Amino acid sequence: MNTIFKLLFLLLITSYGAEASVTAKVDSKKVELGEMVTYSLTIVGEDVTRPDIRRLCDSDVISTSSQTNMQIINGKVSKSYTLSYKFVPQKSCKIEPAEVEISSKLEASNAVEIEVSPVSGTKDSDFALTLSSDKKELFVGEAFDLTLTFKQKSNAEAVDSKFTPPELKGFWVKGESKPQRYEDGKYIITKIIYTMAPQRAGELTVTKAQMQIASRSSGADSWGAWVPTIKWKTYFSNELSFDVKPLPSGVTLAGSFSINATVDKTQVDANEPVNVTIEVQGSGNLEDIKSFKPSVEGVAVFDEKIVIEGTKLTQKIAFVAERDFVIPSFSLNYFDTKTKDVKTASTKEMAVKVKNSKQKQSLNIQREAPKTVEAPSTAKQDNLMLFVLFSLGLVCGILIMIFKGKMSFKREQKSSQKEPKTLLMRLLPFKDDAEVKEIIENLEKNIYSNQDIRLDKKVLNKIKNRYKIL
Repeated sequence: MNTIFKLLFLLLITSYGAEASVTAKVDSKKVELGEMVTYSLTIVGEDVTRPDIRRLCDSDVISTSSQTNMQIINGKVSKSYTLSYKFVPQKSCKIEPAEVEISSKLEASNAVEIEVSPVSGTKDSDFALTLSSDKKELFVGEAFDLTLTFKQKSNAEAVDSKFTPPELKGFWVKGESKPQRYEDGKYIITKIIYTMAPQRAGELTVTKAQMQIASRSSGADSWGAWVPTIKWKTYFSNELSFDVKPLPSGVTLAGSFSINATVDKTQVDANEPVNVTIEVQGSGNLEDIKSFKPSVEGVAVFDEKIVIEGTKLTQKIAFVAERDFVIPSFSLNYFDTKTKDVKTASTKEMAVKVKNSKQKQSLNIQREAPKTVEAPSTAKQDNLMLFVLFSLGLVCGILIMIFKGKMSFKREQKSSQKEPKTLLMRLLPFKDDAEVKEIIENLEKNIYSNQDIRLDKKVLNKIKNRYKIL
């Protein structure tokens, strides 16, 4: 026991005999592509600042570890640190000297070279990863399929695996299929298909995908005994390059498209909504299509958010008017990638008749026949009749003026109760108003959820005076 205390005391008070130094090495200088390499730095000295190493040979460091060692030789104590970095080099390279700060001074290690050779027997390998595409030349926005294929021999064992997908910078990933798994001879094959589209012109590259496979192995421990271990190896796919060309000026869509518009009715009452459903079918960058909402004079237009499902785009638009109107044509300009021409797909205009519209009422008033002039023989009788009628009209007019406000409000209340959908459509343009928004929510509950929520009369009256709409 006393000997242990003496050794510890000796470690604390004895000056370190070894000078500061940094030595670099790798566990294997020649490896096959995909094999893991351990790069180690042995650092001797005190007050060491650990270097920040994240990449080696243009490859990311997968894991790090550290170990501290102390030795006493002839009464002198030497202390060293071993920092280890695991990585998978993808090409032959030279690791430049690493600089480590020791006791406020920079010490440099030696350089280390690594030779990476191709995998031997690639065609008959236990595992293989490949990327393929049906196209190499594309236009911006043109859709294409990228296929990732992983092959594994039926008798090959894998304890664990880690997949790293390729980098897809500059591409829009529109969809990803579920893994397709099947057997082909002595291989089990798994495929994943990515539906993509390039976002910009130029040469774009899909980088290598990686699959790390852990398999059983064996090796000697520190006592020389052979024990089972787990060995990791990385399998790389190929890279793919694409030549992406720009679209003609003024065109943002590429592919092949068709467009169709349907209307739920072509005859409505004044302020009754007309609903139009627009559908676009095609292969291409549907995501770049903007809202089809048109501007129609004298008509309130409300558009819903565009919905995309696979190769189909849908948008619903509502039109509300007090007179006859025409729903305009909806069109798409696109670049046909097969014919290499700019084409236009469009719908037809749709006329809508509005019953009891203000326009028709105005025309009826103008077309009334003029009154005929009566004969002179009946002029006195007519004058007397006119006087009586005038007196009665004057009395009625006074009564109407007195009760006008109350009668008007009752008519509005009755109208709002009998025609909640009309009231809802009139309020929609002012939905940013908090009071209007509350009325709209209650109306929607009454109309679509069969609830019976009473509308606040005072709030309705305020909205009437504010927006002149009821």
